[in-house]
Amino acid sequence: MDQIQSKEMPPSNKPSLNEEDYHVLLDGINGILIKSLEKRTPGKVIIRRLSHTEYHYTVLDLTGVNFDAVNRFPADGSGGGGFDNQGGSLFFTPLKMERYYDASEEIVSRIFEDPEKWQELVPEDYHQNLWERFINWLMPKFSDNFKPLNPPEKAAEEVLFPFASKAYRRLLKTEEKEKFIDLFSTVYHSRPEDPDPQKFNRSIAEVFKAVLISPSFLYKMEEEPLGPDPIALGDFELATRLSFFLWSSMPDDELFNLAMEGKLQAPGEIENQVKRMLDDPKSERFSESFVSQWLGINKLKDANAPLADLVRFPEFTPSIREAMFKETTSFFHYVMTESKNFLDLINSDYSFLNEELATYYGIDGVEGNDFKKVMLTNNSRGGFLGLGSVQAVTSLPTRTSPVLRGKWVLEEILGTSPPPPPPDVAELSEDESLHEELGLKALLERHRDDPACQSCHEKMDPLGLGLENFGADGKWRDSYGSTPIDPTGVLISGETFAGPAELKNLLMKEKDKFARNLSKKSLSFAIGRGTTFTDETAIRELSASLLENEFNPDKFITALVQSYPFRMKIKDFQKKVNEID
Repeated sequence: MDQIQSKEMPPSNKPSLNEEDYHVLLDGINGILIKSLEKRTPGKVIIRRLSHTEYHYTVLDLTGVNFDAVNRFPADGSGGGGFDNQGGSLFFTPLKMERYYDASEEIVSRIFEDPEKWQELVPEDYHQNLWERFINWLMPKFSDNFKPLNPPEKAAEEVLFPFASKAYRRLLKTEEKEKFIDLFSTVYHSRPEDPDPQKFNRSIAEVFKAVLISPSFLYKMEEEPLGPDPIALGDFELATRLSFFLWSSMPDDELFNLAMEGKLQAPGEIENQVKRMLDDPKSERFSESFVSQWLGINKLKDANAPLADLVRFPEFTPSIREAMFKETTSFFHYVMTESKNFLDLINSDYSFLNEELATYYGIDGVEGNDFKKVMLTNNSRGGFLGLGSVQAVTSLPTRTSPVLRGKWVLEEILGTSPPPPPPDVAELSEDESLHEELGLKALLERHRDDPACQSCHEKMDPLGLGLENFGADGKWRDSYGSTPIDPTGVLISGETFAGPAELKNLLMKEKDKFARNLSKKSLSFAIGRGTTFTDETAIRELSASLLENEFNPDKFITALVQSYPFRMKIKDFQKKVNEID
């Protein structure tokens, strides 16, 4: 459907459709699709373990401990949507269980050893009240069965229940409360030699550890509907989806209290919360996690990733890689929260630089280590395509790759994937001397002489060749040695361009494709699974929201969290899919 709509089908070497036949075919297929989607389903969101990023931020917000889960835990893969929060890739292994147990020990020890952190979770009032009870144990504080009216278990409840409820992102069940107090009591009464408040603190600490290794903490759980039809998420479930989407963490007090009072889904409240959450500094977590995985620039943080070779590109240092990563995430966050126009992601006249990266790019007038908004005089640099991070991760270690870059533009900007290459197709040489002699454009033209390669490469190569002025290290260049770079190209539509700036202007005309791709990527990240055919109606609605609201991020994210797949759940997903089929 997408290929017909973009007139990529039929292919250029086949008879074309006249305008009337084109619309008849398009309307016919579209009608079948719409008819089949009348029975809506939100899709099955499986129980998902916290990703390492989510674990890190949830522990930080819950306890104040900065635990580097990404580097301490065995690596996770990325799921169908290309993100690390996708339920299908978040496996649980015995090794991971060991790591979670070790982490709980370390986290609670760090809280216990830090008076300020411990005081936040276990206020001194509890210690003092308990201590006074023991000092004054001879006073008339006993009931008929000789047990204190205010035993330590009562004080423990006031500490443990709020902590566990926040950790579980919901109200506690009666049986959970009983288990926590039983564990506290067992530990407390097994240490008669310990003085209070030390005994109280250590007993609390043991329950904290149990909370941190509980499935209710490690997994984002939603109650399964009783019937087969889709139902709305409960308030706590919605609060959890919202907070992990925009903050990569548990709900804060305001979200939790709204859920507890049943007010989160009141008219206008979701809009208020989206605005508040995007204004909160914690939304930077979303910007970093989402855009770094969308664009594939996490490779910049991987010392073993096959990026620009330091022998050939000695200035492409780890510090520059880190700066390129920061430029990208700062740029995206500014677009989302300040410029309020997602089209800036395709083309803008500004970026975010510090002195080191500006000097590396050859841009004057930027001082200091802090990243700041910098207006660009070279209009080739603005937007995603002008970022050094993108140029680096779409190159080979010794040279640029117009094929990789063209494929990246198709997939990550326009949302269209070329088919895999045919088997036994020879790779282009990585020898830079050949590029200096012939130019990469001439080498690719030789490669396209193979009929098996032509149809795909005529889509990808012009896009990548238009970015050839950016080297594998992200720097601007005008030639391969003595051979001038030719950044001109002809798109499959017949439109021509010369260089990155004109290429970006042509991409700005593809707003429909960009809106659809941004909608699919965002929805997949928000619900923790790859999108499927059953999400088509929601994707179209989100795309329309972008186009109607001039790509405004606030309105788009509000529409997303009110979309059918985000706010609904279903029990028997496969049965519903069969009904659609």
